[in-house]
Amino acid sequence: EVLGYIFEKYINQKQMGAYYTQEDITAYISQNTILPFLFDAARQGCRVAFEGDASVWHLLRTQPERYLYDAVTTGVTHPLPPEIAIGIEDVSQRTAWNELASADYALPTELWREVVARRQRYERVRAKLAAGEITDINALITENLNIRQFAQDVIETCEGPDLLRAFWRAITQVTILDPTCGSGAFLFAALNILEPLYEACLERMQAFVEEADAVSPRAQRYSDFREVLERIAQHPSRRYFIHKSIIINNLYGVDIMDEAVEICKLRLFLKMVAQIDDVNQIEPLPDIDFNVQAGNTLVGYTTLGEVENAVTGQFDFDDTLARIRERAEAVAAHFSLFRERQTEVGGDVTLAEKQALQEKLAALESELNGYLAGEYGVDMKKESDYRRWLSSHQPFHWFIAFYGILDKGGFDVVIGNPPYVEYSKVRKDYTIRGYETESCGNLYAFVCERSFRLLQPNGWKSMIIPNTAHCTNRMAPLQNLFHGSERVGWVQTYGIRPAKLFVGAEQRLAIYIYGHQDARTPAAVSCIGGGRLCVYSSRYHKWNEQFRPYLFAVAAYADVTHLSSQNSIPKIHCAVGKSVWEKLVRFSTLSQSLTTRRNASPIYFHSAPRYWIRVMDFVPYFWNERAGERLSSSVKPLHLATEVDAAVVVATLNSSLFYWWFVILSDCRSLTLREIQNFPSGLAQMDASLKQRLSALTDELMADLKRHARRKETRYKATGRVVYDEFYPRHSKPIIDKIDRVLSEHYGFTDEELDFIINYDIKYRMGLGNST
Repeated sequence: EVLGYIFEKYINQKQMGAYYTQEDITAYISQNTILPFLFDAARQGCRVAFEGDASVWHLLRTQPERYLYDAVTTGVTHPLPPEIAIGIEDVSQRTAWNELASADYALPTELWREVVARRQRYERVRAKLAAGEITDINALITENLNIRQFAQDVIETCEGPDLLRAFWRAITQVTILDPTCGSGAFLFAALNILEPLYEACLERMQAFVEEADAVSPRAQRYSDFREVLERIAQHPSRRYFIHKSIIINNLYGVDIMDEAVEICKLRLFLKMVAQIDDVNQIEPLPDIDFNVQAGNTLVGYTTLGEVENAVTGQFDFDDTLARIRERAEAVAAHFSLFRERQTEVGGDVTLAEKQALQEKLAALESELNGYLAGEYGVDMKKESDYRRWLSSHQPFHWFIAFYGILDKGGFDVVIGNPPYVEYSKVRKDYTIRGYETESCGNLYAFVCERSFRLLQPNGWKSMIIPNTAHCTNRMAPLQNLFHGSERVGWVQTYGIRPAKLFVGAEQRLAIYIYGHQDARTPAAVSCIGGGRLCVYSSRYHKWNEQFRPYLFAVAAYADVTHLSSQNSIPKIHCAVGKSVWEKLVRFSTLSQSLTTRRNASPIYFHSAPRYWIRVMDFVPYFWNERAGERLSSSVKPLHLATEVDAAVVVATLNSSLFYWWFVILSDCRSLTLREIQNFPSGLAQMDASLKQRLSALTDELMADLKRHARRKETRYKATGRVVYDEFYPRHSKPIIDKIDRVLSEHYGFTDEELDFIINYDIKYRMGLGNST
């Protein structure tokens, strides 16, 4: 136990290639994929339990508070202070909303503005629960409810044996894969999700049997439950048996690093051994070498169809494919028996049995390696070339390694954290073939694509990947894979300042959940005919380290399915954000007003904003030793037809409205022409008087930026000494607010919408409270 504790603490600190600070990341992803799949499967097995007034959904209606996270309900029972409450109906009275809220009402670092928004969300979601409006598992994800508690309650209170049977079948048969498992963080989280559900099912089976025996002891009802309970009772430790069953039957992983695979298996073993109280309760440790394997996730055959293409493309054959399939089926049958033997009382497998299975797999792998090497152009007559290719590419043939699973359609759940590595950095070691996402140029895109092939049609998957996957033109092929399906997806995005999602993550990240549409929901119905992904998005999260324990609990989604944008999922999480979008997109884009004429009026924008967009009607000072005074490489020019239009665009691009547009559509790191050109400025539709007012505000803003500017000096290896002007737009926020008020007239925003824009990201842009 001591060894297990020490090892677990070490592992939780240091994950192969990534350093997590909390287990809640893997737990959140695991529960929001595994549990929805289990509910889908249980509903297929017992539809009546999910329909009518007495369905499982009545738990949500009768106990709404139980399924709201504590973080969401913090402080909601206290009446708001009068000076805060008055601002709910009267926007002009929100004078104290940007101050830190008192501890009785707030989570750490929350402003009153955030407290009010959280309370309003609490009231809305609680009302929906109490009214019985939430009747599908997808809605639990969208409203970010406690699915784990709901699953536990459904099992523990189920009144009919058919529902219990359906859940037991789903829980014991679900297949969960991490295709780049590393040291097993996600498999470990999956184990923690499944274990209490196993236990709850067994407890409920016991209750059914006892209740039946109390009524009629001789009837011996529920023979299937009795069989399960009797089989488990033969084992010295029930908890040990449950963990062993999950590890053998439910968890699968692959990683290219042998060391990571060994750590993963050791970690699972230690978790299992920690379940016993007496050394005499130890049963033979399971052999999971065929569950967690080493190999290159991206190189190898995943399906029989891929093998067929390889075989028919290279050889004139008679029954080669049939023979391969027959041998693969024999291996799968052998593996199934191998696995079943390990869950029997005293179950163990001999070394000879394992070697026999390994030999059959090795023979098939060797044959498939030959076909694949031919596709790579390897000269099979040169043994050294072939061996070198095998060593560098480390092919892993999913088709035979997990034949029984893939032959049935694929894995039920795929989760993980793929490597964020540029393809150019590994091409000297190995190359990939046949990927639609190859032009994306990053390994995480390839892993996502492969996971689509490995997932069964009604399966669920979720991964942590860079935010750029959902908001850059480069990743369009990956986005097409997501959007080309009749599925439902949820996307949360996370910044890197002030805090990171996990230590060592220098990229802005996203967590996506990709699931099965419930065709009964209105959003799903509207998308199915067009064959599109139904999408829900969160805000772009920023937070202080003190807020980390509450980060996932308070996340909120909005339906952005029909908010069309070029290669980007808008990071909009609330109704007012959607209404601002809908008013904006009625206007013409800025691209229609930009020009390339030499005599045009130039303006200049900084391509690397953080909390502020910096656009000037003058050239910002920049000098270096090599080139002298020049335009900084980070500053880009734009050209407008007239000076007035140029001034209007300078004001517009410096506005909080455009900052919001930049955040919701970009990678939140680089300001590109795409965001600028696509911005619906409506310049041609703008009233002349508004243009004059914006032009005057540009003059005022430029003067204020210069007044607060500081000349700085630094030194770079490539260019030597560099001198430049640094600008601080936060000091000019009152002027920027004036710009937003004028733009509000142009777009027809309500007072609520204007307040939303002016105060968007206000805590971090202005460094309010202790958020600096």
